[in-house]
Amino acid sequence: MSRQGPRGLGQKDFDLWEKVKASATPLHPGKSAAIAPASKKPPPRPIRVEAQKVPKFRIGEKSVETNSPPASRPEVITMDRSDYERLKRGKLKPEARLDLHGMTLAIAKPEVERFIFSAYKKGLRNLLVITGKGKHQEDYGPIPVRPGQLRHHLPQWLREPSLSSIVLQTLEAHPKHGGAGARYVYLRRKR
Repeated sequence: MSRQGPRGLGQKDFDLWEKVKASATPLHPGKSAAIAPASKKPPPRPIRVEAQKVPKFRIGEKSVETNSPPASRPEVITMDRSDYERLKRGKLKPEARLDLHGMTLAIAKPEVERFIFSAYKKGLRNLLVITGKGKHQEDYGPIPVRPGQLRHHLPQWLREPSLSSIVLQTLEAHPKHGGAGARYVYLRRKR
């Protein structure tokens, strides 16, 4: 039986390696070619995770949520509370409106920026941007397509640095002003 070294190498393998080392010319003759032995660190211990106990559920009972994230983040109110409530209930009449129906994203974004900046210069505060709810059509592709692209992108555009400095609050319009197909944009006071 031959001697087994690390990784199951036998004596023949060690002899062959010594012959190869002797015939090789070093790239840097001044440096020593000492090979450090492999460290014998123990593998990391697996982390033990305890499973959560799920309470029993019977038909007719309400479920108990355990550590579930909120359905949507709450709206942060940055304007006066009473004005916010009046705006939310549709009591504040929009001073100007922009209808984006039929526009593409490439056309709508600069149009929204132009509209908001011109309204800010005029000293207007309460604007209504109508996006529409989007077409609801069957989606047969492998990647789902979100209906209502303008409706989806408008809040993101309003949070961009160019507009966020003058937009104080934005929220979905009251049903009498368009509901889910429109957004109120409340601007800061002109300085």
